[in-house]
Amino acid sequence: MLEIKKVTDVSFARYGHVITDIDCTELAAKVKEVTPVPEDVTYVPSVPELEALSVFEEFQTKGYGELPIQIGYCNGHNKLLNGVEYHRSSEINVAVTDLVLMLGSQQDIEADMTYDSAKIEAFLVPAGTVIEVYATTLHYAPCHVDEAGFQCVVVLPKDTNLPLDEAHDRGDEDRLLAAKNKWLIAHPDAHIEGAFNGIKGENLSL
Repeated sequence: MLEIKKVTDVSFARYGHVITDIDCTELAAKVKEVTPVPEDVTYVPSVPELEALSVFEEFQTKGYGELPIQIGYCNGHNKLLNGVEYHRSSEINVAVTDLVLMLGSQQDIEADMTYDSAKIEAFLVPAGTVIEVYATTLHYAPCHVDEAGFQCVVVLPKDTNLPLDEAHDRGDEDRLLAAKNKWLIAHPDAHIEGAFNGIKGENLSL
């Protein structure tokens, strides 16, 4: 059974940190108002209604040093690992509901681009918590805590996770590139179309 720790636990420090100086009350309320919670998982990189809020400029300035950003969401129902992804930049998450993140380290990816799921750790992110997930942190869709599902804001540099302009099949890390600024390793049991199936071990479930 996968132990679920809190993001306040010292072990979370290798993966990210809790942000306490950005008020996301209005943002969380808008997410509840305008975004659906499907029975599976949906991710939308950029939502105009969220980006119109005043917190957008605060994220862009404090979180990304004035780089262009996007604010989207990941909502739904999920209990499985299914895959791990990473970016060349930190990702900021706002837990609109309680949710659990399964996290790992890019440094644990082996030379053949495989990853052992036994190295994953799980963390509870309580509703209202804002976290930075470091660029070297492996992550994927959150897991829900109750049957109502989860809602999570996702802030990233602009155009992250949009479709690629060309095929990437030159081997090594290049074969992991699944979208712009998104390198993905999938578990074979997840049947993610076009993804590199490099997760060894169990497809972890909460």
